[in-house]
Amino acid sequence: MIKSFRISFSLRNTCRVNGILYALKQIPLLGRLLPGTLYGSGGLKIFAAVLAVIWEILSAFLGKLIYLAAIFVLCGFYGEERNPLLFLHVFFFLTIIGAYLNTYLFNPTNEKYYAVILMRMDAGLYTLSNYCYSMLRTIIGFFPAVLLFGSLYGVPVWLCILLPFFVAGAKLTAASALLLRYEKTGKSVNENMPPKLSWTLTALLLAAAFGLPCLNALLPLPAVLILVLLGIAAGLPGAVRIARFPSYREICQLLLAEKKYGTDYTQAVKKANAERQQKMISPETGITSSKKGFEYFNELFIKRHRKILWRSAERIALILLAVTLGVLLLLRINPELREQVNRSMSVLLPYFAFVMYLINRGTIFTAALFMNCDHSMLTYSFYKKPGFILKLFRIRLREIIKINLLPAAVTGAGLTAVLYFSGGTENLLNYVIFPLTVIVMSIFFSVHYLTLYYLLQPYNIHTQVKSGAYTAVIWITYMVCWLFLQLRLDTLAFGLAATAFCIVYCIAACILVYKLAYKTFRLRS
Repeated sequence: MIKSFRISFSLRNTCRVNGILYALKQIPLLGRLLPGTLYGSGGLKIFAAVLAVIWEILSAFLGKLIYLAAIFVLCGFYGEERNPLLFLHVFFFLTIIGAYLNTYLFNPTNEKYYAVILMRMDAGLYTLSNYCYSMLRTIIGFFPAVLLFGSLYGVPVWLCILLPFFVAGAKLTAASALLLRYEKTGKSVNENMPPKLSWTLTALLLAAAFGLPCLNALLPLPAVLILVLLGIAAGLPGAVRIARFPSYREICQLLLAEKKYGTDYTQAVKKANAERQQKMISPETGITSSKKGFEYFNELFIKRHRKILWRSAERIALILLAVTLGVLLLLRINPELREQVNRSMSVLLPYFAFVMYLINRGTIFTAALFMNCDHSMLTYSFYKKPGFILKLFRIRLREIIKINLLPAAVTGAGLTAVLYFSGGTENLLNYVIFPLTVIVMSIFFSVHYLTLYYLLQPYNIHTQVKSGAYTAVIWITYMVCWLFLQLRLDTLAFGLAATAFCIVYCIAACILVYKLAYKTFRLRS
């Protein structure tokens, strides 16, 4: 098993090193300076390997710290007093969700495909060695994070020590149950595509995690202790079942048969993606438009691809509406919450930079544009003329703004309603700032994603992202939005600053697209 893990770990690092080198080659200007023999550079590969190992170590702790920091921030919405039962209550239910959504056992990764399918490694040894490593990594990674944030909430140290083992026990139990399901039904679960039942269960558990505290209903400490011990105990027979399971190769073959990567699956991927997209495209032959030129071209695209472009935005809007109505109902049922909520509203607006980042449909819009339109049209030279590019950019920007405005309008109206029914505000301008700023941030992300699409064009023919620069910018965007969760800015100040920044960014984006897109908006190999 140790030998199998050593080989798989080396394979994983090799993939990461090559990924780092590829990303460096994709960075504008820097990529031109790097030679084509980059992948054969021993010194550079050693440097990249060191970075990969450092990242492996840091990610074991960093991810857990960010996760518990998010719980810490969310618990802060329930009042300034730090209640250890609140922290344990939320942690328990989120752990249950993570147990079945992220088991570490049913994830069809690139490395698994290379090792099990291409290199013909023993599937059982490969799976078990990596699974043991993942469990050990989870336990060790959780220890400092739980001790830090648990101590901030006054959770007993002895209980903090038990919590990482509870997380591992819950994952072992869930993985064991899924293996038992496979033995009985022959059906395997793909963690990248959870069944609908998983999402229903997740919604119920999230409601229990964050809804019950609003009703002052928390798991008592004895119940938490019993549940934690039961979770750890249940993980022991689960570990035995996982260790003795005989059919890992069959499961790997089922998982990797639907994988969207790998040289042997290129044609299958292309066909599967095309079929999936085709089902979402309207087959009606009577769809037409009275407009001319690019407006005609765009309107036909929007009408034919309405399900792809609008469905997720409509669902998000309905979810946000339900959440808003739920909060208003809680304020009605529990008047004591009104003061806490109203006090939080004065510094809440920066948090919605992260929310708007999460709900924006920019990546879905650009992927649909490329897959079903641009990857064919970019073969024509007229399509890449600066004037035509800017005109179509403006048309598409208008459409993506309209799509994203639906959940943004619901969010803005919901915040205004919560502010009013929680006690209102003396500064009447806040009733305007809340919806205006949310809409402005929605427009910003719409412009941002479409600009990146035109300036970096990240997709290959299978809509896989193959641009290191694009990935880096998206990651930076995520980190900046996450940092907004740490800010405590006045509503008016943040609203005015966000509005001004959005205006400047939109103008700059249009200029850059006009000046550069005819060079950057191209097919990627």
